[in-house]
Amino acid sequence: MQAFTAKQSKRQVKGCGIIIKALPDDNEGSRHQKILIELADVNPKQTLLLVHNIDLAPRVADVAKGTPLSFYGEYVYNEKGGLVHWTHHDPAARHQGGWIESGGVRYE
Repeated sequence: MQAFTAKQSKRQVKGCGIIIKALPDDNEGSRHQKILIELADVNPKQTLLLVHNIDLAPRVADVAKGTPLSFYGEYVYNEKGGLVHWTHHDPAARHQGGWIESGGVRYE
């Protein structure tokens, strides 16, 4: 929420939310699973797009509406609430690794 309010990008963030919708995969270049969530315990309500590289990490299995999850990755600001990417390891070890947790499973 602080990164959104300050319009900051390239900031490591950790949070949790509830899945609103699983969007179609982005298959241009590296493949990414896209999950729209509503952040938990935030007022006013805020959405966030998780962009999870499925060429480097396993696909998040349960992306049904209403499913809770937590995440850690790099935030990128936009007016719609922003997005979080780098929710996976970096095989070249140049970027801090991230993750998504859902149903007791960590996807990294």
